[in-house]
Amino acid sequence: MKSIRIYLLAAIFSLGMISCEVRTTNSARGVGSKSIPPGQAKKIYGTKSAKPFAPGQNK
Repeated sequence: MKSIRIYLLAAIFSLGMISCEVRTTNSARGVGSKSIPPGQAKKIYGTKSAKPFAPGQNK
């Protein structure tokens, strides 16, 4: 009986941990979101220039 309780508690605990939701954003230039600096976006995407990621440098 004691082992059944231990297994039941372990199952409830593991289900509780699995059901936790983590949200992350991958958008470097999302509207209304906190954007990363142009230099960091350049490093992430591997481009040679940060100009496309700077908001005042778009043509």
